[in-house]
Amino acid sequence: MSATDILFKRVTFIGIGLIGSSLARSIRHTKVTDHITVCDINKAHRDKALELGLADDVTGGFIEAVKDADLVIICTPPGVCGDVAAAFAPGLKEGAIVSDVGSVKQSIIHDVSQHLPDGIHFVPAHPIAGTEHSGPEAGFAELFDKRWLILTPPQGTDEAAIEKVTEMWRRAGSMIERMDAQHHDMVLAITSHLPHLIAYTIVGTADDLGDHLKQEVIKFSASGFRDFTRIAASDPVMWRDVFLNNKEAVLEILQRFSEDLTVLQRAIRWGEGDTLEELFARTRKIRREVIEANQR
Repeated sequence: MSATDILFKRVTFIGIGLIGSSLARSIRHTKVTDHITVCDINKAHRDKALELGLADDVTGGFIEAVKDADLVIICTPPGVCGDVAAAFAPGLKEGAIVSDVGSVKQSIIHDVSQHLPDGIHFVPAHPIAGTEHSGPEAGFAELFDKRWLILTPPQGTDEAAIEKVTEMWRRAGSMIERMDAQHHDMVLAITSHLPHLIAYTIVGTADDLGDHLKQEVIKFSASGFRDFTRIAASDPVMWRDVFLNNKEAVLEILQRFSEDLTVLQRAIRWGEGDTLEELFARTRKIRREVIEANQR
């Protein structure tokens, strides 16, 4: 297929928040499809999608939304992916492709796959991109440019379906990686889920301080605390579902973190400067590698 071919005659988005609206903008620009339908239970989101030109038509009905769709992209919080799949599955045409954008893969694959009829291809995906903002107006087509997109197709998934989804994300500017779902969830537990958990905790600690001290913390915030507040401003419903649906990997990484934190506490208490410096030098090297990988 050429880079200008129409990949899907009709694409349906189930949910139209930051990721969905950004991808809708991208596939408009790259001519991935002739027609976009947006399904969202929030009428304000449906109206905004029309106003912004993200959709050719909108609906709150799941069966209506997926009628004749060649690709259905689930863009809801992880905890309800299975419920929405159950709602729209009876309306899917044979040969349709279903995908998603969730940051947890094992639970979504389990929850969605059980509702899809034979002849439907499920290609789970996770764009490693985002901001602290949410809603259809928060999206922008360049969100995925030079960012990783991880595909976790279950064994036996149709390769032609995988390639079409891959090409859609390639046109969005993404760098593509295929990965086992279990491995994905462990990797994301350390690179994304644990940092968010720490950010929520630190900002929550500041919020629990006395009013006078809390106001000074806000007033004199250094860059470190500001970075944590940005992360902690992310969608609370989505992140609630992330932690509940990737609990095993998150708890394992959190236990390792707790053990490392205990070592640091001891080093500070006993004045073990060499231990602290060695750790800081090692982590500084990781920062350089992140920059070199263009992932800052």
